[in-house]
Amino acid sequence: MKSKIMTATALVLSALVAPAAFAAELPEAQQAAILQTVDQDAAQISETALAIWGFAEVGYQETQSSALLQKDLTEAGFSVNPGIAGQPTAFVASFKNGDGPVVALLAEFDALPGLSQAVAPTQQSLGHRAGHGCGHNLFGTASSYAAIAVKEWMIANNIKGELRLYGTPAEEGGSAKAFMVRDGLFDDVDVALHWHPGSTNSASQGTTKANISGKFRFYGVSSHASGAPDRGRSALDAVEAMNNMVNMMREHIPDGARIHYVITNGGEAPNVVPSFAESYYYVRDGNPQTVLDVIDRVKKAAEGAALGTGTRFEFQQIGGVYSMMPNGALMAVMDRNLHHVGGITWTPEEIAFATEIQKTLTSQPPLSSVGEIETAELKFDGAGGSTDVSDVSWVVPTVGLSTATFVPGSAGHSWQNVAAAGSSIGVKGTMVATKTLALTAAELFVSPETITAATEELHQRRGADFVYRPLVGDGPPQLDYRGTPRSE
Repeated sequence: MKSKIMTATALVLSALVAPAAFAAELPEAQQAAILQTVDQDAAQISETALAIWGFAEVGYQETQSSALLQKDLTEAGFSVNPGIAGQPTAFVASFKNGDGPVVALLAEFDALPGLSQAVAPTQQSLGHRAGHGCGHNLFGTASSYAAIAVKEWMIANNIKGELRLYGTPAEEGGSAKAFMVRDGLFDDVDVALHWHPGSTNSASQGTTKANISGKFRFYGVSSHASGAPDRGRSALDAVEAMNNMVNMMREHIPDGARIHYVITNGGEAPNVVPSFAESYYYVRDGNPQTVLDVIDRVKKAAEGAALGTGTRFEFQQIGGVYSMMPNGALMAVMDRNLHHVGGITWTPEEIAFATEIQKTLTSQPPLSSVGEIETAELKFDGAGGSTDVSDVSWVVPTVGLSTATFVPGSAGHSWQNVAAAGSSIGVKGTMVATKTLALTAAELFVSPETITAATEELHQRRGADFVYRPLVGDGPPQLDYRGTPRSE
């Protein structure tokens, strides 16, 4: 019988009662000092976030973005270890003051291919370039400067423990954090914090979809498509045959599972039978075992397509991530600090910019919502996309938040998000995230009861017999998964 990757999936999907917040708020003077440090760094936060927006580097190619964050952290007194887990643009920045908890902040900084956009309320491409349609220029910056503020607080109050900032590339498909977890880089971490740009302010914690991705490459025989078609074996035919079989298979996979693909190479000229073609697939579901089962069936479709077209195929796995593990004990602390920081107020100019963007959207929630804090909830619907933060959340108690960095109603991975992430709207949401992360991390350093409660919740939710088996497999990170950067 095939061994299962886990036996505790059902526990993840059943909502446990969220524990009360065990952490006591920091003394008012300490809270004020942390917030003042962030405010004093406001100009640098904006400069760094917008510089990374301009770099717009895709996964595992974020050389300038990673170097800038490492520079900021080094100048702030962190010890930086670059090139971790076989990833040239990954790093860990550490500040340690004696023995105590190890608190980690996660920082992302990769962009999405083909999403270039000016800071404008109408669609204005900057050419075939990447763009920060998920706002990771803001993500990495806020996490880094939250770490800087917490370090200053630790020094001022002689707080014991180790603060780490994990610079994590290639979240968009490269599964960098999963390789880090697999390689043991989180084994001694007590708690991890992250955030994500969004269009609301919320500390709700929810599940996501596990995901395996990879490229199917078919190899055939070239020939003249009209003069000698019998001598050719079309790799493109194989890609199309595979896609047709997978599309028929959709009717016969579990509800909630997702399969999507793009054809990344279909040949060069219509009069040449393609000897090479490639498609890039994602398979997702809330249950990691279902993802493994479905990707096996997709591979069988590729095998059949190759047999039927007289070609051969190879599969290059790119990524593999778990579903998110929510944590109620940590959510309570993050939510309280988000309410302490408060929502966002836009200037008349920012409101005008957002109003023009909303004219391009099918959904137009009130712009005033950016000044509000949503009620925090534990959600177990497995909706949305996938993230490699999930792998961290299965081995370390993990908590995140979102803040309003995008115009309400904007879709993820859109040009509208790129425009907002490069504007003062994105920066204002970044400031809220920086402050909330800093206050939450500081509280956790002095609240071992909360860390204990969060750890017990994690163990209960994932099950006593859980063993982490990485969906990325045993191979190295696929540093070339985005291909060679295209010149301007």
